[in-house]
Amino acid sequence: MTAKVSIGTSAFVMGACAANPIPFEKVAARLGELGYDGLELPAVRGYGALEDWSDPASRKTLMKLVGDHGLEISSYGADLSPSPFYSPDPAVRAAGQALFEKSVEFCADCRIPVIRVDTLAGPPEPPGVPRVEAWRRAVEAFRGCAEIAGRRGVVVAWEFEPGFMFNKPGEIAGLVAEVAHPNFKVLFDFCHANMCAAVGARQQPPRETLIGGAAELARKLEGHIGFVHLIDSDNTLHDGMTSTHAPFGKGVLDIEALARAMVSAGYRGPWWAVDLCFWPGAWEELEPSLRFVRKLLADLDIAGEETT
Repeated sequence: MTAKVSIGTSAFVMGACAANPIPFEKVAARLGELGYDGLELPAVRGYGALEDWSDPASRKTLMKLVGDHGLEISSYGADLSPSPFYSPDPAVRAAGQALFEKSVEFCADCRIPVIRVDTLAGPPEPPGVPRVEAWRRAVEAFRGCAEIAGRRGVVVAWEFEPGFMFNKPGEIAGLVAEVAHPNFKVLFDFCHANMCAAVGARQQPPRETLIGGAAELARKLEGHIGFVHLIDSDNTLHDGMTSTHAPFGKGVLDIEALARAMVSAGYRGPWWAVDLCFWPGAWEELEPSLRFVRKLLADLDIAGEETT
Protein backbone atom coordinates (compact mmCIF):
# COMPACT_ATOMS: atom_id res chain seq x y z
CA MET A 1 0.00 0.00 0.00
CA THR A 2 1.26 3.46 -0.87
CA ALA A 3 2.19 5.59 2.13
CA LYS A 4 -0.41 8.23 2.99
CA VAL A 5 0.18 11.79 4.19
CA SER A 6 -2.05 13.47 6.75
CA ILE A 7 -1.76 16.55 8.92
CA GLY A 8 -2.79 17.43 12.44
CA THR A 9 -5.63 19.94 12.48
CA SER A 10 -5.05 21.08 16.06
CA ALA A 11 -2.88 23.88 14.65
CA PHE A 12 -6.03 25.53 13.31
CA VAL A 13 -8.06 25.44 16.51
CA MET A 14 -5.40 25.78 19.23
CA GLY A 15 -2.44 28.04 19.94
CA ALA A 16 -2.37 31.06 17.65
CA CYS A 17 -5.82 30.09 16.31
CA ALA A 18 -7.48 29.49 19.68
CA ALA A 19 -9.15 32.89 19.78
CA ASN A 20 -10.30 32.63 16.17
CA PRO A 21 -10.33 29.00 14.98
CA ILE A 22 -10.39 28.25 11.28
CA PRO A 23 -13.66 26.42 10.61
CA PHE A 24 -13.16 22.69 10.26
CA GLU A 25 -14.99 22.60 6.93
CA LYS A 26 -12.58 25.19 5.52
CA VAL A 27 -9.57 23.20 6.72
CA ALA A 28 -10.87 19.97 5.19
CA ALA A 29 -11.58 21.70 1.89
CA ARG A 30 -8.08 23.18 1.73
CA LEU A 31 -6.42 19.87 2.56
CA GLY A 32 -8.41 18.18 -0.19
CA GLU A 33 -7.45 20.86 -2.71
CA LEU A 34 -3.77 20.44 -1.88
CA GLY A 35 -3.87 16.67 -2.19
CA TYR A 36 -3.47 15.46 1.39
CA ASP A 37 -4.74 11.95 2.02
CA GLY A 38 -6.05 12.57 5.50
CA LEU A 39 -6.18 14.60 8.67
CA GLU A 40 -5.76 14.07 12.38
CA LEU A 41 -8.76 15.04 14.47
CA PRO A 42 -8.36 16.50 17.98
CA ALA A 43 -11.08 16.22 20.62
CA VAL A 44 -11.74 19.97 20.52
CA ARG A 45 -15.12 21.66 20.09
CA GLY A 46 -15.83 22.47 16.47
CA TYR A 47 -13.49 19.72 15.31
CA GLY A 48 -13.56 16.32 16.98
CA ALA A 49 -15.20 16.75 20.38
CA LEU A 50 -17.53 13.88 21.21
CA GLU A 51 -20.25 16.46 21.87
CA ASP A 52 -20.01 17.56 18.24
CA TRP A 53 -20.50 14.05 16.86
CA SER A 54 -22.53 12.35 19.56
CA ASP A 55 -24.47 9.72 17.63
CA PRO A 56 -24.17 7.46 14.57
CA ALA A 57 -26.09 9.87 12.32
CA SER A 58 -23.84 12.83 13.09
CA ARG A 59 -20.76 10.64 12.65
CA LYS A 60 -21.94 9.66 9.19
CA THR A 61 -22.19 13.39 8.47
CA LEU A 62 -18.59 13.84 9.63
CA MET A 63 -17.35 11.00 7.46
CA LYS A 64 -19.18 12.40 4.44
CA LEU A 65 -17.75 15.87 5.08
CA VAL A 66 -14.23 14.47 5.21
CA GLY A 67 -14.73 11.95 2.41
CA ASP A 68 -16.20 14.51 0.03
CA HIS A 69 -12.78 16.18 0.06
CA GLY A 70 -10.98 12.92 -0.68
CA LEU A 71 -9.74 12.57 2.90
CA GLU A 72 -9.67 10.01 5.69
CA ILE A 73 -9.19 10.53 9.42
CA SER A 74 -5.78 9.08 10.21
CA SER A 75 -5.94 9.34 14.01
CA TYR A 76 -7.97 10.79 16.87
CA GLY A 77 -6.52 12.78 19.75
CA ALA A 78 -8.66 11.75 22.72
CA ASP A 79 -9.08 14.19 25.60
CA LEU A 80 -9.10 12.22 28.83
CA SER A 81 -8.10 15.15 31.03
CA PRO A 82 -11.54 15.59 32.68
CA SER A 83 -11.04 12.25 34.47
CA PRO A 84 -7.29 11.56 34.76
CA PHE A 85 -6.16 7.97 35.22
CA TYR A 86 -3.73 8.96 37.99
CA SER A 87 -6.44 10.31 40.32
CA PRO A 88 -6.53 8.78 43.83
CA ASP A 89 -10.33 8.65 43.49
CA PRO A 90 -11.53 5.33 41.99
CA ALA A 91 -14.68 7.05 40.71
CA VAL A 92 -12.58 9.49 38.68
CA ARG A 93 -10.52 6.66 37.23
CA ALA A 94 -13.69 4.77 36.32
CA ALA A 95 -15.07 7.88 34.62
CA GLY A 96 -11.83 8.14 32.65
CA GLN A 97 -12.20 4.59 31.40
CA ALA A 98 -15.81 5.27 30.40
CA LEU A 99 -14.70 8.38 28.50
CA PHE A 100 -12.03 6.36 26.73
CA GLU A 101 -14.59 3.74 25.75
CA LYS A 102 -16.79 6.45 24.23
CA SER A 103 -13.78 7.81 22.35
CA VAL A 104 -12.97 4.37 20.96
CA GLU A 105 -16.59 3.94 19.91
CA PHE A 106 -16.29 7.22 18.01
CA CYS A 107 -13.13 5.94 16.30
CA ALA A 108 -14.78 2.68 15.34
CA ASP A 109 -17.86 4.46 13.95
CA CYS A 110 -15.67 6.78 11.87
CA ARG A 111 -13.16 4.11 10.79
CA ILE A 112 -10.29 5.89 12.56
CA PRO A 113 -7.43 3.39 12.98
CA VAL A 114 -5.44 5.06 15.80
CA ILE A 115 -6.39 6.79 19.06
CA ARG A 116 -3.80 9.02 20.74
CA VAL A 117 -3.31 9.17 24.51
CA ASP A 118 -0.86 10.93 26.82
CA THR A 119 0.07 10.96 30.50
CA LEU A 120 -2.00 14.11 31.16
CA ALA A 121 0.16 15.61 33.95
CA GLY A 122 3.21 17.83 33.71
CA PRO A 123 6.54 16.46 34.89
CA PRO A 124 7.64 15.04 37.21
CA GLU A 125 4.26 13.76 38.52
CA PRO A 126 0.79 15.06 39.48
CA PRO A 127 0.62 17.07 42.72
CA GLY A 128 -0.24 14.84 45.64
CA VAL A 129 0.35 11.58 43.76
CA PRO A 130 3.60 9.73 44.52
CA ARG A 131 5.64 9.07 41.41
CA VAL A 132 5.61 5.32 41.89
CA GLU A 133 1.81 5.39 42.16
CA ALA A 134 1.46 7.59 39.06
CA TRP A 135 3.62 5.09 37.16
CA ARG A 136 1.59 2.10 38.37
CA ARG A 137 -1.67 3.75 37.39
CA ALA A 138 -0.30 4.73 33.97
CA VAL A 139 0.69 1.13 33.26
CA GLU A 140 -2.69 -0.14 34.44
CA ALA A 141 -4.66 2.49 32.51
CA PHE A 142 -2.72 2.13 29.26
CA ARG A 143 -2.94 -1.66 29.37
CA GLY A 144 -6.68 -1.35 29.88
CA CYS A 145 -6.98 1.16 27.06
CA ALA A 146 -5.08 -1.16 24.72
CA GLU A 147 -7.43 -4.01 25.56
CA ILE A 148 -10.58 -1.92 25.10
CA ALA A 149 -9.44 -0.39 21.81
CA GLY A 150 -8.16 -3.69 20.48
CA ARG A 151 -11.64 -5.17 20.69
CA ARG A 152 -12.78 -2.47 18.23
CA GLY A 153 -9.76 -2.74 15.93
CA VAL A 154 -8.26 0.58 17.06
CA VAL A 155 -4.57 1.00 17.92
CA VAL A 156 -3.62 2.96 21.06
CA ALA A 157 -0.65 5.31 20.47
CA TRP A 158 0.99 7.08 23.43
CA GLU A 159 2.43 10.47 22.49
CA PHE A 160 5.33 11.07 24.85
CA GLU A 161 6.67 14.60 25.10
CA PRO A 162 8.70 16.86 27.40
CA GLY A 163 5.57 18.61 28.67
CA PHE A 164 4.14 15.48 30.28
CA MET A 165 5.41 13.10 32.96
CA PHE A 166 7.65 10.17 32.06
CA ASN A 167 9.66 12.10 29.51
CA LYS A 168 13.09 10.51 29.88
CA PRO A 169 14.23 7.99 27.26
CA GLY A 170 14.49 5.23 29.85
CA GLU A 171 11.01 6.02 31.16
CA ILE A 172 9.52 6.05 27.66
CA ALA A 173 10.98 2.68 26.73
CA GLY A 174 10.33 1.33 30.22
CA LEU A 175 6.65 2.25 30.26
CA VAL A 176 6.08 0.61 26.89
CA ALA A 177 7.86 -2.52 28.09
CA GLU A 178 5.86 -2.68 31.32
CA VAL A 179 2.49 -2.13 29.65
CA ALA A 180 3.49 -5.07 27.44
CA HIS A 181 0.36 -5.16 25.30
CA PRO A 182 0.53 -5.76 21.54
CA ASN A 183 -2.09 -3.06 20.92
CA PHE A 184 -0.18 -0.40 22.88
CA LYS A 185 2.23 1.59 20.70
CA VAL A 186 4.00 4.94 20.78
CA LEU A 187 3.28 7.96 18.65
CA PHE A 188 6.77 9.02 17.61
CA ASP A 189 6.78 12.79 17.09
CA PHE A 190 10.15 13.86 15.68
CA CYS A 191 10.42 17.11 17.66
CA HIS A 192 9.19 15.55 20.92
CA ALA A 193 11.68 12.72 20.50
CA ASN A 194 14.46 15.24 19.92
CA MET A 195 13.55 17.32 22.96
CA CYS A 196 13.29 14.21 25.18
CA ALA A 197 16.27 12.25 23.90
CA ALA A 198 18.76 14.88 22.71
CA VAL A 199 17.91 17.99 24.76
CA GLY A 200 16.46 16.46 27.92
CA ALA A 201 13.92 19.27 28.20
CA ARG A 202 11.80 19.56 31.36
CA GLN A 203 13.39 16.50 32.93
CA GLN A 204 13.88 16.23 36.66
CA PRO A 205 17.56 15.81 37.62
CA PRO A 206 19.50 13.83 36.70
CA ARG A 207 18.92 14.73 33.07
CA GLU A 208 18.92 11.73 30.73
CA THR A 209 19.82 12.05 27.05
CA LEU A 210 21.04 9.70 24.34
CA ILE A 211 24.18 10.25 22.26
CA GLY A 212 22.22 9.30 19.15
CA GLY A 213 19.27 11.53 20.07
CA ALA A 214 15.89 10.81 18.53
CA ALA A 215 17.22 8.15 16.16
CA GLU A 216 18.66 6.18 19.07
CA LEU A 217 15.36 6.45 20.91
CA ALA A 218 13.64 5.02 17.83
CA ARG A 219 15.96 2.02 18.01
CA LYS A 220 15.04 1.50 21.66
CA LEU A 221 11.37 1.50 20.65
CA GLU A 222 11.79 -0.97 17.80
CA GLY A 223 8.56 -2.83 17.14
CA HIS A 224 6.51 -0.42 19.23
CA ILE A 225 6.02 2.60 16.94
CA GLY A 226 2.39 2.83 15.89
CA PHE A 227 2.13 6.31 14.42
CA VAL A 228 4.51 9.04 13.28
CA HIS A 229 4.51 12.84 13.40
CA LEU A 230 6.90 14.35 10.88
CA ILE A 231 8.15 17.77 11.94
CA ASP A 232 11.39 19.65 12.59
CA SER A 233 12.76 20.92 15.91
CA ASP A 234 14.83 23.99 16.73
CA ASN A 235 15.77 22.65 20.19
CA THR A 236 13.35 25.00 21.96
CA LEU A 237 10.10 24.73 23.88
CA HIS A 238 6.87 26.48 22.98
CA ASP A 239 5.99 28.80 25.88
CA GLY A 240 8.33 26.77 28.07
CA MET A 241 5.88 23.86 28.04
CA THR A 242 6.07 21.55 25.04
CA SER A 243 8.27 21.11 21.97
CA THR A 244 8.30 23.81 19.32
CA HIS A 245 6.93 22.23 16.15
CA ALA A 246 9.14 24.00 13.62
CA PRO A 247 8.36 23.60 9.91
CA PHE A 248 10.73 21.53 7.81
CA GLY A 249 14.01 23.34 7.24
CA LYS A 250 13.55 25.70 10.17
CA GLY A 251 15.10 23.35 12.70
CA VAL A 252 18.11 21.14 13.28
CA LEU A 253 16.79 17.64 12.56
CA ASP A 254 17.87 15.31 9.77
CA ILE A 255 14.34 14.41 8.74
CA GLU A 256 15.46 11.87 6.16
CA ALA A 257 17.60 10.03 8.71
CA LEU A 258 14.73 9.96 11.20
CA ALA A 259 12.31 8.67 8.57
CA ARG A 260 14.78 5.88 7.83
CA ALA A 261 14.99 5.21 11.57
CA MET A 262 11.21 4.77 11.67
CA VAL A 263 11.35 2.11 8.99
CA SER A 264 14.33 0.40 10.63
CA ALA A 265 12.38 0.35 13.91
CA GLY A 266 9.55 -1.50 12.18
CA TYR A 267 7.08 1.27 11.37
CA ARG A 268 5.05 0.41 8.29
CA GLY A 269 2.35 3.04 8.50
CA PRO A 270 0.50 3.61 6.31
CA TRP A 271 0.20 7.12 7.74
CA TRP A 272 2.90 9.80 7.89
CA ALA A 273 1.42 12.85 9.60
CA VAL A 274 2.72 16.42 9.53
CA ASP A 275 2.27 18.19 12.88
CA LEU A 276 2.44 21.99 12.97
CA CYS A 277 0.72 22.31 16.34
CA PHE A 278 1.10 25.83 17.85
CA TRP A 279 3.05 27.12 14.83
CA PRO A 280 1.60 30.58 14.09
CA GLY A 281 2.03 30.27 10.30
CA ALA A 282 0.71 26.72 10.00
CA TRP A 283 -1.83 27.61 7.29
CA GLU A 284 0.91 28.93 5.00
CA GLU A 285 3.01 25.82 5.63
CA LEU A 286 0.37 23.38 4.41
CA GLU A 287 1.50 23.24 0.78
CA PRO A 288 5.30 23.23 1.29
CA SER A 289 4.95 20.62 4.04
CA LEU A 290 3.03 18.27 1.75
CA ARG A 291 5.59 18.72 -1.05
CA PHE A 292 8.41 18.00 1.38
CA VAL A 293 6.87 14.81 2.74
CA ARG A 294 5.80 13.49 -0.66
CA LYS A 295 9.35 13.92 -1.94
CA LEU A 296 10.82 12.42 1.22
CA LEU A 297 8.71 9.28 1.01
CA ALA A 298 9.36 8.94 -2.72
CA ASP A 299 13.12 9.38 -2.30
CA LEU A 300 13.18 6.76 0.45
CA ASP A 301 10.83 4.49 -1.49
CA ILE A 302 8.65 4.15 1.61
CA ALA A 303 5.42 2.22 1.12
CA GLY A 304 2.88 1.91 3.90
CA GLU A 305 0.98 -1.02 5.29
CA GLU A 306 -2.09 -1.03 7.48
CA THR A 307 -1.41 -0.22 11.13
CA THR A 308 -1.91 -3.32 13.25
